[in-house]
Amino acid sequence: MVQTPKNILIVRPSAIGDIAMASSLLPPLAQGFQGARITWLLEPAMRAILAENDCVDQLLLWPKAEWRRLSKEGRWIQLLRQIVDFRRTLRREKFDLVLDAQGLFRSRFLSWLSGAPTRIGFDSKEPGRFLMTRVISRGGDSDRMGSEYLCMLQEIGLETGPFHQCLDVGCEDEKQAAEALEALSVNGPFVAVAPFTTRPQKHWFEERWSELGKQLHIELGWPMLLLGGPADQEAAGEICAAAPGVVSSLAGGLSLSASMAVVKRAALVIGVDTGLTHMGPAFARPTVALFGATCPYLHTSRSNTRVLYHKLTCSPCRRKPTCDGAYYCMQDITVGEVVCAAHHVLQSPELPT
Repeated sequence: MVQTPKNILIVRPSAIGDIAMASSLLPPLAQGFQGARITWLLEPAMRAILAENDCVDQLLLWPKAEWRRLSKEGRWIQLLRQIVDFRRTLRREKFDLVLDAQGLFRSRFLSWLSGAPTRIGFDSKEPGRFLMTRVISRGGDSDRMGSEYLCMLQEIGLETGPFHQCLDVGCEDEKQAAEALEALSVNGPFVAVAPFTTRPQKHWFEERWSELGKQLHIELGWPMLLLGGPADQEAAGEICAAAPGVVSSLAGGLSLSASMAVVKRAALVIGVDTGLTHMGPAFARPTVALFGATCPYLHTSRSNTRVLYHKLTCSPCRRKPTCDGAYYCMQDITVGEVVCAAHHVLQSPELPT
């Protein structure tokens, strides 16, 4: 149990899916420490994820890219000055509780820079434990989405009740999403798909996405829309070309927050282990998640989410695949299995938000 804080800092600088899952900390903190000011520290590129969150009073942007650039260029004096300036900014806020929701050396260092008297963070193999005043376990239920954050809340003495991610989008994001859908002549239910990540071992296969789109269109009559960034446009184009009139692409055409708004509007969300897939449960959309090289969770707090994961002797390999690019774990997930899972989540009594 901690003394009732007045000014809380959450340190979870990246990445999209991890910030989305860590957002489950927000409602219990806001309700358990009523009147406390909540600030979230994150990288500038991640700002859109929490920009419209009513539980967050302030976003502090950590200029990680600039610090890295100065380090690579050997401009140590300038880097030190930036660190000192950022330390001054943090300490001006007079945080009395910091929650390091990442557990890396850099997040511990940022927590320490704040000067907060209570700095609580997750145990890990990373150095810098001495930078925290208290290091806690991530909990025992690793199969549950966000279990480590539930454990963190319990460690500081909070009752959690319903435990869901807490995200929202703004009116401008909703408008951009609506305009993008209108431009594709989508005026009814649709399937939002997040097939792309930065690691190929987490991908499914392009021909299967095309086949999935055709199969779902036959059974549901809904179009499939691909979400992703500019780097995903070529792959998205190939998927669309194999399923003309059924699959369309929004990859590279929307901001992150507008893509979130598309997920929020979707009748069904399907994706691999990537940020936009994790936002399906955040908005209580019927969601099917395809995991292979990684398995961040098997269960969520939503009855309308289904995780497909076939554990092999090499699973999960994370960043070190041993299959020479065959990705058998993802091969084992068939189009028919995804279609069946889609029907399952669509029959769930849980209502989307």
